[in-house]
Amino acid sequence: MTATSSAENLAQVTRLRERITAMQQRRATPETLPVPGPLSPVFPDGGLRTGAAYSLAHGETGLMLALLAEASAAGSWCCVIGVPELSVGAAEGHGIDLSRLVLIPTPQERWMQAAAAACEVFPLVALRPGRRPTPGDAQRLEARMRDRGSSLLTLGEWPGAEGTVSAGEKEWVGIGRGHGLISGRTVTVSLHGRRTPRPRSVRVMLPGPNGRVQAIAPAQARPLERGGTALRAVGS
Repeated sequence: MTATSSAENLAQVTRLRERITAMQQRRATPETLPVPGPLSPVFPDGGLRTGAAYSLAHGETGLMLALLAEASAAGSWCCVIGVPELSVGAAEGHGIDLSRLVLIPTPQERWMQAAAAACEVFPLVALRPGRRPTPGDAQRLEARMRDRGSSLLTLGEWPGAEGTVSAGEKEWVGIGRGHGLISGRTVTVSLHGRRTPRPRSVRVMLPGPNGRVQAIAPAQARPLERGGTALRAVGS
């Protein structure tokens, strides 16, 4: 073997080793869809893990829209299934790009088939199940999601969900001593699940004055405590 051929073989081995290392790094770091910056500390991966389902508490459409908006702004198509009361105006107000949003408001009994078809095409799907899915149904859908690299948000319980995201301690802000304009709502967004047995929480404005999620300073965590009044939200 000549010195030239030995050098070529060494170069090939080096390139192969670099490719293997790069592949292993990609597999070790899960792919994610972005979430609003103030909410990223809540998620162990910094965003929505692809191939995973996240359960949102019933009625948390504002939280759902906030998560859809960030993915939409990053260029991902989104689909919302089984939420007939959702208006395009509300979606746009939360920052969702309507040119990348598809609504299937009333799938009726075929909601699981609609979700399966949507997960084949859309990176992020939001779903209000028509009933509590069986573990088998959930596993089959999640297998398809892993294959296609999509993520699922469900309004309500979902067997085997990566985590449950909730919004509590809600307070509307902007009302002074009996007068003023509502400028936003502060909430504590929390996530707990298989990898987060102890909930991860953050206090944010949802929505903020611009309709989007905004970080708040520690002094704003309990607004208008001196002399003013905060309206505590009932429901969402």
